[in-house]
Amino acid sequence: MTDTFFAISYTPLLLPLLSLLGLGTAWSGVWVDRDAVRVQMGWGFRARIRRESVRTVARDSAAVTGWGVHGWRGRWLVNGSSAGMVRIKIEPPARAWTMGVPVRLHTLRLSTTRPDELVTLLSGGR
Repeated sequence: MTDTFFAISYTPLLLPLLSLLGLGTAWSGVWVDRDAVRVQMGWGFRARIRRESVRTVARDSAAVTGWGVHGWRGRWLVNGSSAGMVRIKIEPPARAWTMGVPVRLHTLRLSTTRPDELVTLLSGGR
């Protein structure tokens, strides 16, 4: 299986600012292959999650309280929009980096332009 790419979704008014900050579309996305899910939002966030560590994945309709990279205690939000949100539960927790600092990742909320396809791909075989 080759990498399948999913773009992070961005609010049009926010995209120019996030691009200037190095968090725009040129440096961000979700890549899925047979073994791993890789997530990156510029220099602000990167993670490699083993596919077998993905416990649940679903569309996420919970309130979004910000855009960019936010998190604490293993729960991280990586988004450029409130649209197309997906929630991924990870066990055991994965290692991620935010601004170069290693963090634990057990719940990832992210925005993507193709949320249903990402959910379907990561749910395959379960």
